[in-house]
Amino acid sequence: MKNTLNTHEAVSLLMADENADWSMAGAYALVEHLEQVEENCGEETEFDRVALRCEYSEHVSLIDWADQHFANYREDFGIEYINPMTGESEDQSVLDCDGNFHDEVLDSITRYIQDHGQLIEFDGGIIVSEF
Repeated sequence: MKNTLNTHEAVSLLMADENADWSMAGAYALVEHLEQVEENCGEETEFDRVALRCEYSEHVSLIDWADQHFANYREDFGIEYINPMTGESEDQSVLDCDGNFHDEVLDSITRYIQDHGQLIEFDGGIIVSEF
């Protein structure tokens, strides 16, 4: 016996999981991603919210993810540059003068995740597959 779920039903099942911490936007992003994978592969997958909870995690931002997975992401994803005054290589702050993270830092974190797993970006956060 098989039950086919639509997007809304799958999202509702994810949101009903008391052991998960999905936002509504995150649940929709994950389900839509999984539907796209099904479409690309031409194969249906079985919905298992416990497996999804274990395989994917939602984060507010790339920095939030890096902060949880690296003891010192500022060193791991920092920017190295050549100081024009001394000609020596130095580490630059991960923040710019306005206190925002440099695009190079965010790009490095993005590449790291994509090289090791899946990154699903949506308005309000990100979802990362476990690796």
